[in-house]
Amino acid sequence: MGEIEGTYRVLQTPGSRLGAQKTAGVSTLESGQNLSAAMASSPARAHERDLPVRIRMLDNTVEVLDIESKCYGQTLLTEVYKHLNLIESDYFGIEFQNIQSYWIWLEPMKPVIKQVRRPKTTMLRLAVKFFPPDPGQLQEEYTRYLFALQIKRDLAEERLTCSDNTAALLVSHLLQSEIGDFDESEDREHLKTNQYLPNQERIEGKILEFHRKHVGQTPAESDFQVLEIARKLEMYGIRFHLASDREGTKINLAVSHMGVLVFQGNTKINTFNWSKVRKLSFKRKRFLIKLHPEGPYQDTLEFLLGSRDECKNFWKICVEYHTFFRLFDQPKPKAKAVFFTRGSSFRYSGRTQKQLVDYIKDSGMKRTPYERRHSKVRASTRASNTDVPKQSVPFTEGLRTPGSPASTAAPFSSVRSSASPAPVLPIFAESSPSSLDPRAPYTRIPDKTTAAPAEEAGRNLMQQPGSPMLQGLPVDHPELSSLVLKSPLGLTPAFQVNLNAAAQGSSPLLSPVLSDAGGARIEEDDEMKRKRYPSDKAYFIAKEILATERTYLKDLEVITVWFRSAVIKENAMPEGLMTLLFSNIDPIYEFHRGFLKEIEQRLSLWEGRTNAHVKGDFQRIGDVMLRNMRILKEFTSYLQKHDEVLTELEKATKRLKKLEMVYKEFELQKVCYLPLNTFLLKPIQRLMHYKLILGRLCKHYTAEHRDFADCRNALKEVTEMTSQLQNSLIRLENFQKLTELQHDLIGIDNLTAPGREFIREGCLYKLTKKGLQQRMFFLFSDMLLYTSKGVTGTNQFKIHGHLSLHGMLVEESENEWAVPHCFTIYSAQKTIVVAASTRLEMGKWMEDLNVAIEMAKKSTEKSEMLLENSVCNRSNKLPPRYLLGQAQRPNTITHVCWYRNQSLSLSDYLCMIQNQLSGYLLRKFKNSNGWQKLWVVFTNFCLFFYKTHQDDYPLASLPLLGYTVSSPVEADGIQKDYVFKLQFKSHVYFFRAESKYTFERWMEVIKRATSSPARSSLLLPKEEKDSHTD
Repeated sequence: MGEIEGTYRVLQTPGSRLGAQKTAGVSTLESGQNLSAAMASSPARAHERDLPVRIRMLDNTVEVLDIESKCYGQTLLTEVYKHLNLIESDYFGIEFQNIQSYWIWLEPMKPVIKQVRRPKTTMLRLAVKFFPPDPGQLQEEYTRYLFALQIKRDLAEERLTCSDNTAALLVSHLLQSEIGDFDESEDREHLKTNQYLPNQERIEGKILEFHRKHVGQTPAESDFQVLEIARKLEMYGIRFHLASDREGTKINLAVSHMGVLVFQGNTKINTFNWSKVRKLSFKRKRFLIKLHPEGPYQDTLEFLLGSRDECKNFWKICVEYHTFFRLFDQPKPKAKAVFFTRGSSFRYSGRTQKQLVDYIKDSGMKRTPYERRHSKVRASTRASNTDVPKQSVPFTEGLRTPGSPASTAAPFSSVRSSASPAPVLPIFAESSPSSLDPRAPYTRIPDKTTAAPAEEAGRNLMQQPGSPMLQGLPVDHPELSSLVLKSPLGLTPAFQVNLNAAAQGSSPLLSPVLSDAGGARIEEDDEMKRKRYPSDKAYFIAKEILATERTYLKDLEVITVWFRSAVIKENAMPEGLMTLLFSNIDPIYEFHRGFLKEIEQRLSLWEGRTNAHVKGDFQRIGDVMLRNMRILKEFTSYLQKHDEVLTELEKATKRLKKLEMVYKEFELQKVCYLPLNTFLLKPIQRLMHYKLILGRLCKHYTAEHRDFADCRNALKEVTEMTSQLQNSLIRLENFQKLTELQHDLIGIDNLTAPGREFIREGCLYKLTKKGLQQRMFFLFSDMLLYTSKGVTGTNQFKIHGHLSLHGMLVEESENEWAVPHCFTIYSAQKTIVVAASTRLEMGKWMEDLNVAIEMAKKSTEKSEMLLENSVCNRSNKLPPRYLLGQAQRPNTITHVCWYRNQSLSLSDYLCMIQNQLSGYLLRKFKNSNGWQKLWVVFTNFCLFFYKTHQDDYPLASLPLLGYTVSSPVEADGIQKDYVFKLQFKSHVYFFRAESKYTFERWMEVIKRATSSPARSSLLLPKEEKDSHTD
């Protein structure tokens, strides 16, 4: 097989890139030698300039530099950076095309002539090499300008793929930066002579429409907006390397600040974070990733690239990215072997991002002014960090119109600069059609250091909390427009610019830990503010109704606003299905908008924040609940149709490819933070919550309380509704779970066949010839499946075996196999031995298996037919591009069960319905100072974190399976009231509630949802359930 040709051990940093310092890596420099000394000691002849090299800059001008024939790559890089007067140079590199037309980075530590085959005739080009997740990390405005030019290049070369709306918005900001304020004739003329996008004529109208809204925006602000929009796109900074997995499936590999990425087409299907990678290596054409073991065996991933050179090139890029973003210091020298070397000694030899940021901050160097050269020149002075748009300015997460779910950014209004245009200095560049760009390079001015006063005023205005902002974009469809704009509450989620969804890094949902930076800090005086509010328990129960109603309305908007806009835009849904879906949910949505307004008004009166003279009449909630429960009763017929809606929607997605694609694409949007059909179950789930919370109010009040009678009558009304819908809810939950698993499993069709019921899913260890191996088991009313999770990027579970429940027998076998928590499953097809992680888990599985076997005995031969028709041999077939848990959204609960070694039954999911909660909490990490205020939503066994309740999608999530909830102990050093502690292994979080009631509620719902209650016997008919429990 041959030796490994190159290896790189990924040195771990705890948690984040700038965590505690550890050994920083190795370098090819000799001990005591730095990079500049190595260059000086190179064998090149002094002052010999006989090799002209042409380099295309980011603005498409071409510079010719004379270098020594044997000089190293670092010499050429230094000359280019010196020519540009570029300070943050480590983000950039020089690339060239090899014989196979692949772009290769110029290596600093090798002679140019040994890398570039014909340096005199080859066109090299300057490019951004390392893309930081947040453009605010770029300290220099000039650097941001160059990054914006890189985005412009990527758009033109179709590397940065995005929706038409996002592309048009990006180009509009580039236009604002290059030619100034909107002028239709000038814009059209400019777009004729400058190609920003392939086929840009198709969206020219949108570009002009967006550009019209940027009046007064300075070039620096435009550059920052370009980067803010681009960095949220999935293809930001991505360079594909064609590869295939072990099964021969064509994929694309890429590397970013977070780790190694796997794409199928342009869709990211997996991310191997640096924290999970132990070693990177390559052997001929095979690229190997060794992961840290998470089970009894460690995983090694293998990908096949086109050639050895391509494989080595990608390996080098991974080494450089890891070093630049994850390590603190420049890699230390590596001792050279005396006799022979084994494998590649390549290591990154520049400054890390941490070193670069510290250098810029601490150097104190004088930063000279510069000028921009384009048709409408604005003077701009290189100033200190606070003078330019930074990450501290709360730029919006995006103007997310329903027609364009992709993230885009809205500019802040600012004062137009009144500075007179500076003269344009000449520069000599090679003339070519591609270089007809009105935006010429920066030119440094050595002495003048004053900035335009009006521009400074504009920046100051931008940083004020009350700065005006763009409120919305046009709506293309009249139906959508009428729905969104007629809100009595002013709720226009499709148009709101959320200033609080500030730069949080890319894809925050991929990580359960929300960054401690940027959150609102709560000081001691806030405690005094809280004490002014009523302390009655009934008030906090009413406040829980308000908080959960806000979350519920946002969930309904996922269907009524966001999903509607997606299917309307693509014309993907048949008219009949459109009517069935939205005629059922729209009336419910409209009712709850008015209901929410009533609750908000009542709570405002209750808290005494109005001019009402008598509070007593308003310190109750029962009358509001009774009036609205009676109205809601009229919508029972709509709720009873949800079963039909779910079924018809699932059938249509299987039948109509266009609808299927829209459905899948929508589920990858941030706003769809749960599986889409889960949101269709929310109205019935909400009734169950009303019943529980009204019961809590009735229990709290005495019979003489003036609010008791209304609460009791409201409880009667909602109990009558829930009794009619209880069976429907169980059917819908079962159907929703089956459809979700249909997309998570490879090797089974028609999982949602009528009559099949989901019972339990979870992780067990199967005894094989190689020992105990982790498997994911799925128990249904007619069969048992066991699977393993693939490691090649599909994020799905591949079926290894299926066992019919007819004739199955389950026995405990710890003594026979000497394996703890072990039991044997005997079936007609085969016998398997499995082990659970705990005795409790073993008990759950054995009880549910015995219940399911009893159910199967009473069924007909229909189950066998279901099994035959469902399970098929698709082990080598790549699943469709439906990859739950990828891109912006977290893994499904099924994946959490796999990683946390847990199991869940249908009864656990039904119990979860009763344990949903929302509200503001203060959060603190184990080693952090201060508390961060967040809007927290608990649903689907997971905490979702938002800045405010008005946000459309969460910033991060924390799956709670496997976590324990408790009060802090003395060693935790928490001196506050109403604090609860969440812990899983070494991960510890503290959350602080505002009152005793809310503290107890959060503890209660988390405990109930994370500890399994009764078994799944609720699937049995009542008489069978009674006999089973006897």
